[in-house]
Amino acid sequence: MALINCPECGNKVSDKAIVCPHCGVALRGGLFGYEYRSQAELFGLPLVHIAFGLNIMTGRPRVAKGIIAIGNISLGVVAFGGVAFGGITLGGLAIGAVSVGGAAIGVLLALGGLAIGLVAVGGCAIGYYALGGAAFGAHCLGDNVQDPQAVDFFRRFLGDWVEKLGQRR
Repeated sequence: MALINCPECGNKVSDKAIVCPHCGVALRGGLFGYEYRSQAELFGLPLVHIAFGLNIMTGRPRVAKGIIAIGNISLGVVAFGGVAFGGITLGGLAIGAVSVGGAAIGVLLALGGLAIGLVAVGGCAIGYYALGGAAFGAHCLGDNVQDPQAVDFFRRFLGDWVEKLGQRR
């Protein structure tokens, strides 16, 4: 048995260990998941943090926290994951300034099956400007309603495609 340094806390651990007994970081992938944290940092956060699976010490899911965060649960300026929180987010549930996901909540823009935001585009869209199968908000364009101001707004981005939506009704 050889001793190696834990990549997270720097303490000596057995090369056969699955997790560090000092800090709980996984030393091997597999059953307990995977974690990578870049050495480069910005504002005290790792530039890239990837975390999947469970923390064996706490039994809780690992959370990726970084400028770029990737994981089942992620929190970052750019976040990708099952549940993603941050500036630009992509995930099953995405919450951020600009969000894309199955359910997307975006302060500025939301794109998803259920989209909620200032500008929302999705199957069910809720926003100041909303475009979707069912659209709800101040200015909506959908199967249920067609506001002329919404048509003008979305025409800037989608061109003549918006006119085709109106002809479907």
